[in-house]
Amino acid sequence: MKKSLACVLIGLACTVASAQSSVTLFGVVDAAVQHVKNGDESINALASNGLTTSRFGVKGTEDLGDGFKAGFWLESGLNPDNGTQSDSKRFWNRRSTVSLMDRKWGEVRLGRDLTPTYTAAFEFDPFTGNGVANGDKFQNGLGTTVDTLFWADNLAAYYTPAGLGGFYGTLAAAAGEGTSGKKYVGGRIGYDGAQYRLTAAYSQTTVTANASGDDKYKYGVISGSYDFRVVQVLGYLSQSKFGDLKLNVFNLGAWIPFGRGKFRVGYARADASGRTDSGIDTSNDDAHQVAFGYVYDFSKRTALYGTAARVTNKGRAAYLTASTPTRHLGADSTGYEMGIRHSF
Repeated sequence: MKKSLACVLIGLACTVASAQSSVTLFGVVDAAVQHVKNGDESINALASNGLTTSRFGVKGTEDLGDGFKAGFWLESGLNPDNGTQSDSKRFWNRRSTVSLMDRKWGEVRLGRDLTPTYTAAFEFDPFTGNGVANGDKFQNGLGTTVDTLFWADNLAAYYTPAGLGGFYGTLAAAAGEGTSGKKYVGGRIGYDGAQYRLTAAYSQTTVTANASGDDKYKYGVISGSYDFRVVQVLGYLSQSKFGDLKLNVFNLGAWIPFGRGKFRVGYARADASGRTDSGIDTSNDDAHQVAFGYVYDFSKRTALYGTAARVTNKGRAAYLTASTPTRHLGADSTGYEMGIRHSF
């Protein structure tokens, strides 16, 4: 009788706990056969992350009552082609946060996370920041110690709640904790409509000062998309600035539904200007990229894809479709890949 009663009590406790909280294991595995030619050198490889960044993680929430919740998110990147971590220095390199959320007041999130300025560009990249055609290749630190182009450590962020008529916003600040390139402050505002989205973001990161004493790396982006039903157009315009150096990036593309998938096309351009501390003129260090591909959705979780991209570099620019073979200043880069993505 006592054992039966104990089992009932344990069952009730588990039922209550599951009703008040949830924990989810999730992930993506993405690998592709890839051919890349940088300058006169080429390589064939099995690569990772052609469509979506490979990762695994665990996340959860606890219902605290009256619309109030606590949550956590731990996420680690991986390379399925060789089974290694994508960042050997950090295990939970993609995200490690704890949150308090309220349906009326929004969310406060603490930990390592994507910066609002990066998400404002990444979400409108026609190739979603992955593969040989990714727009991330044009994220440029302009020779500084900046470490907040994508993620930021020690980040404290506030996210507005849902239900603001489509408007949303984020404010974020990261403590540098005495390390150059990590002190960050930035924000993002946007509007999510039925067929279109618009957003803008701006940030400053404290870096090692240049010869003129300037220690602020500045980044701004304006982005948007419009769904015409038969085609969705998306893109962004960004500017990176440090002292006299500037880099303007224009990235525009389209998703065209076809069959069980969609075609993806894109054009990106990077225009540099200004002089370095050593007097090098960067005004000719420009590049542009043309890319296209197709994603075939077997299901919501599994897709087959193919992508081709070509980057034309000028001057001392060295943007690549993939990091190997060796980088050559001013040399063109061409990449092709076919792969499989599965999420769980």
